[in-house]
Amino acid sequence: MALFITMGMVFQTLYFLIDLYFISGLGQSALAGVSSAGTATFLVMAMGQLIGVGALSLISRSAGAKDWVHGNRVFNQALGLSLALAIGMMVFGLSVIDLAMSHVGADEATASAGRQYLYAYLPALAAQFPTAALGAALRGAGVVQAPTLIQILSLAINVLLAPILIAGWGTGYPMGVAGAGLASSIAAWI
Repeated sequence: MALFITMGMVFQTLYFLIDLYFISGLGQSALAGVSSAGTATFLVMAMGQLIGVGALSLISRSAGAKDWVHGNRVFNQALGLSLALAIGMMVFGLSVIDLAMSHVGADEATASAGRQYLYAYLPALAAQFPTAALGAALRGAGVVQAPTLIQILSLAINVLLAPILIAGWGTGYPMGVAGAGLASSIAAWI
């Protein structure tokens, strides 16, 4: 079980690394802006663990006791809390992106790239909360391979979308750093 959980965390980190790989061709300011904005990824991953760890332990205990009513109640509470946190993340994120990037970015070009990325990436950050709840529920019920396979599929979608949206491969419409955030957001919600 630990192997699949570890793989899940690695795949979450790979979203950001894939973005950085394709962003690197856009210049130093773009790379620095996305890197600076990436701190939000790790903060949200840590916050998502609040839901995931609690739901996992309570649901696995209920599954072990074959108390499906309690397990279902815990799942509903975890999912409700995760959706509230996702909405809260969107509202909070939209209200602090400009201020945060103006303080974190080394110069205006870096801060601007970070802002563009975060505005497009914010839905992916919000998606991490319900994803944590759903993954924890499945793992707590003993289903460990499916959440990892879903993350692998989502990562593959991100890998396919990143060059299309960042560099404009096949479309002729490069979106730059905003394309990196959008690719991750689309893949996360799929």
